[in-house]
Amino acid sequence: MKVYLATDHAGFELKENIKKFLTEQKYDVEDLGAFSFEPGDDYPIYISKAAEAVEKNPDSFAIIFGKSGAGEEIVANKFKSVRAVLGFSEENVRLSRQHNNANILSLGSQFESFEKAKELVGIFLNTEFSGEERHARRLEEIKDIEQKNYA
Repeated sequence: MKVYLATDHAGFELKENIKKFLTEQKYDVEDLGAFSFEPGDDYPIYISKAAEAVEKNPDSFAIIFGKSGAGEEIVANKFKSVRAVLGFSEENVRLSRQHNNANILSLGSQFESFEKAKELVGIFLNTEFSGEERHARRLEEIKDIEQKNYA
């Protein structure tokens, strides 16, 4: 399973720790930056790379990081076929996969410890989309909106 990672300075340390964790778990990890701690960098540059990678590789996932994770989620959701969610609890992450087939998880380093982030990432990567008719129907409705807005 391909997993892209991206962050700015605010999530840099957490990204590095999650990268090590995922590599140890034998995931195919690609780090899209930031590659060093730069206090003045801007998250849209890095998050866009992860969202574009997921858009081009529909079977892949991304984990993105920031201070709150909210701005990062907003950027990711500007890309067609991306369904990014801000992860804040085990249940919200699980439901984002089961009901929404989310493909990008955004984490706020200010709110998540490394241990909690590992739990959320594990849930995200190991929870399957339910495929239930109502959820599949809603995803088709989202695709219709994307087609209209990105035509």
